Amino acid sequence: MIPLVHPRSFLTREALTDALGRPVSRDESRPEHTVVAHWPGLDHYTLDDEQKTWTAAQWAEHLQDPVIEHPFAASPRGDRNAVFHLDVRLHPDDRTLSRAEWAEIAHRLARVAGVQIPGDEQGCRWVAVQAQPGRLDVLANLIRLDGAWQQRPADFPRRLADAARLIERDLCLTSVTSAPAESVPFASVLSHLADERVGPLAAVRALVEHTAWQVVRQSDAGAGHGLELIARRVYDIQQDLDAAAARLTAQPRPPATAAPAPAAKSSARRAF
Repeated sequence: MIPLVHPRSFLTREALTDALGRPVSRDESRPEHTVVAHWPGLDHYTLDDEQKTWTAAQWAEHLQDPVIEHPFAASPRGDRNAVFHLDVRLHPDDRTLSRAEWAEIAHRLARVAGVQIPGDEQGCRWVAVQAQPGRLDVLANLIRLDGAWQQRPADFPRRLADAARLIERDLCLTSVTSAPAESVPFASVLSHLADERVGPLAAVRALVEHTAWQVVRQSDAGAGHGLELIARRVYDIQQDLDAAAARLTAQPRPPATAAPAPAAKSSARRAF
């Protein structure tokens, strides 16, 4: 199981689009099997006479609401990118999991990420989507119901890796520790390139985004929008590198093949 933490974003719609593998549409009805778990308070939040089947767009709006309800809430860095997005991907050879198993994984990951704290009635809104084969996405708004900003645990990366190993063991899934050793250095290089904190692509994207903001301030919205699209493409490259690193880490060692026996000498000509 490979966990991937996406860079925090401002719009839930973008994260939900990635989780669904298709654009968020207001016209489609929500397939019941895609949402496998959600924050406990949702049952009390939804009135008895309110519709129970939501579109993907309504789910996106529901997760986005805390940003609107608490306009002054911000992270310790001063930004309002409150959308937390984590996905986990199974090994291609893993069995198909049931809805209950996906729900169990979702709740365990939500607790590890700190977005679900037992007994906390003012916590985060979050939802888990299982819309793509072998993949689960957990989306949360880090602005709590009380307007405070929910911090992730300080040792979150280690806790997440440990949780993934425990889930693999408990559900009899393929462990990433079985990956071939020669794949690890390549995966490490790709992960460094895509790293949101210290990776070179993150620095490039930040510079492009800052330049776009400055250009827009100078009343050149067209050029600024073009730079924003470039920054988005850099972000997509980061995501592709993350996925490639995950595939390298999870790739099993190919079975050894015997060397072909030497061909017998023949006077006949080879047919083409």
